[in-house]
Amino acid sequence: MKKYVLPLIFLFLILFSNSCSQKDDTTSRTIPLELLKDKIAGGWAGKMIGVTYGAPSEFRAQGLTYEDTIRWKPSDVKGAIWQDDIYVQLTFMMTMDQFGMDAPGKKFQENLAKAGYPLWHANVQARKNYFDSIFAPQSGHPDYNLHADDIDFQIESDYIGFMCPGMPQSAVRLAEKPGHVMNYGDGYYGGVFVAALYAEAYFENDIPKIIEKALLSIPAESDYAKLIRDVMILHQEYPDDWRSAWKDLEARWGSEHICAPGTSFNIDAKVNGAYIVMGLLYGNGDFLKTMEVATRCGQDSDCNPSNAMAVLGVINGFSQFPEEWQEAVRAIGDSLFIHTNYTFNKAVEKTAEYACSLVLAGGGKVTGKTITLNLEQPQAPPLEISFPQVVFDRRVSVFETSGGWEKKGNWTNYIRSKRNTTPQALCSDTPGDELVFTFNGTGVSLNGNWLRTGGLADIYLDGEFKRTVDCYFFFAGQEHLNMDLYHITGLQPGKHTLRVLVKGDKRPEAEAARVYLTEAVVFKTADKKSETEVFSFLK
Repeated sequence: MKKYVLPLIFLFLILFSNSCSQKDDTTSRTIPLELLKDKIAGGWAGKMIGVTYGAPSEFRAQGLTYEDTIRWKPSDVKGAIWQDDIYVQLTFMMTMDQFGMDAPGKKFQENLAKAGYPLWHANVQARKNYFDSIFAPQSGHPDYNLHADDIDFQIESDYIGFMCPGMPQSAVRLAEKPGHVMNYGDGYYGGVFVAALYAEAYFENDIPKIIEKALLSIPAESDYAKLIRDVMILHQEYPDDWRSAWKDLEARWGSEHICAPGTSFNIDAKVNGAYIVMGLLYGNGDFLKTMEVATRCGQDSDCNPSNAMAVLGVINGFSQFPEEWQEAVRAIGDSLFIHTNYTFNKAVEKTAEYACSLVLAGGGKVTGKTITLNLEQPQAPPLEISFPQVVFDRRVSVFETSGGWEKKGNWTNYIRSKRNTTPQALCSDTPGDELVFTFNGTGVSLNGNWLRTGGLADIYLDGEFKRTVDCYFFFAGQEHLNMDLYHITGLQPGKHTLRVLVKGDKRPEAEAARVYLTEAVVFKTADKKSETEVFSFLK
């Protein structure tokens, strides 16, 4: 069993010498290879500890703070072996192992799509898009992925930051292809921001400075950056009261998310990213306090303490974790994360290898037990906005007789199970059957089921053919109900007509050619607020 532990005196001397050299040399850093590995191990272990700490509370507090007792013990870290926060991103590392660090986006998407584990939200849409021949980067684009702003890449980009010590530009470059497999705009920036946090944490231990520097790696005009800056302002206003800061933040940013409109469920990257930052700021370097605050902020409350704890892991190194925590991680250090060929120990070694390669590519040196790297200045990618000013208006079930639906042909009620006889969808496999929805708004999402019996339908908007959609889905044992089949935003305000035409055709592996429709979600365009109005709650 490999151990990443340095004597405390030696570690102190190294950190002291690094801090001294920082005053004299602002363009390069020298770090012992063992210290680099210790920080990498701290990042991976922090990820594992944080995700198991918060797992029991995941989405149990939506639009609320989580106030139940948090019970966690170090041995619980063994649960990280089964956590998608870990094994999904290791799929991307395995893609790099196969095809190199500059592997095409389609290869990242292909390996994600063909992996044997279930997926949700932006990831599962990227999987469906792959099998529908919608390839990266279009697979994460808002035209083809209603979850473009979701948290997925934010919880899967850790490996990138871990291998980019002091090199945020390299992190942004590495994030571009896998990040656009499933995300775009703020969803993509979430992954970039998290990766940049780690890159900056290697040679800085002041948490506000790390956050400020990481913000330079995403566009300042993005909502993601604005939200993180709001958290920092609120921390100054309520330095000892995270709950008051949370309430003010919720008042401005906590409204429903476009992938689950009209509900309190919020898997938006920037809101959950704010909870990472709240954990870091209010935790003030304390491991348990950081995880507690990030968890109690709610929503995706296993992912957020996982990211926050990983930042502290990079700052401090694995050797500075409590000994009991270190022992718990070492106990599973050679256990495979499910669906991967990676263990904790292998992840540390391979991440260090990639880090050395990136250091060399950046003009640095790797000599024996020492690494000298050229520091990189942050540079943000271009601005992307997934759904500008799009807000939820209403949901209209296909069973609402006065809701704007017009049915033509042999549509029947689909009942999901014998125990629940309430119709869940309208269903047809008869060629030429139509369902027409007339609405007033500037956007619409047509929802239906993805099932192994699903078939094809053509979509028309205001009489113009848009594309063919497929209700088939059966991958990794999953089917999905009430999913987005087709959506469009940015329409001119007014009356529009959406028409669904059953083709009576299917892909070869489908068991039938049925089209399942459940509801339409109508969107409208929000009035643009002035900067004064936007920030009024902080005054």
